[in-house]
Amino acid sequence: MSIYLIPFISAFIGWFTNWIAIKMLFHPREPKKILFMTIQGIFPKRQRQFAEKLGRLVASELLSFDDIRAKLTDPEKIKNIIPLVEDHLEHFLRKKLPDAMPVLAMFIGDSTIKQIKDVLIKELDSLFPIMIDRYLENTREELDLEKIVTEKVAGFSSDKLEQILQGIMSREFRFVEIIGGVLGFLIGLLQLLMA
Repeated sequence: MSIYLIPFISAFIGWFTNWIAIKMLFHPREPKKILFMTIQGIFPKRQRQFAEKLGRLVASELLSFDDIRAKLTDPEKIKNIIPLVEDHLEHFLRKKLPDAMPVLAMFIGDSTIKQIKDVLIKELDSLFPIMIDRYLENTREELDLEKIVTEKVAGFSSDKLEQILQGIMSREFRFVEIIGGVLGFLIGLLQLLMA
């Protein structure tokens, strides 16, 4: 009678070994000496290499500095901020300038304010892309995406890294466990048929 338990025992062993293998991706978090071997979870052991490769991938394939520059200096995006600049200039010319220079304000009427504002807006419209581009060039080293991503991922605690990867791959991990059980059952069934 106990011979018929072989497929179920094999299924349990298949599931359990895959479950252990998945746990060993993350545990033990710190190196542990067991007899003559030192063991540590794959991700905690290789976290720095994982972070570096992810940083390179993000910076070269997903989001480069040049992509950011192109988005920020896009003329259409800059046109979206012009109304804000116009409002600010209007407030400056009508309120702040008269308070700061009352004598000058006596000679500036509505048509002059409109002309000054129109000339400044036109000038700023062409100046903004150059200013933003120059600013970005000056901050290029500080915006080293590869370095930022690498440092962030390398700085994750092992718990955080496990939580992120489990969140992304939990279904795949569950599938690997189930496949282990199914294959174990099939091998056990094959052994039973051969006996």
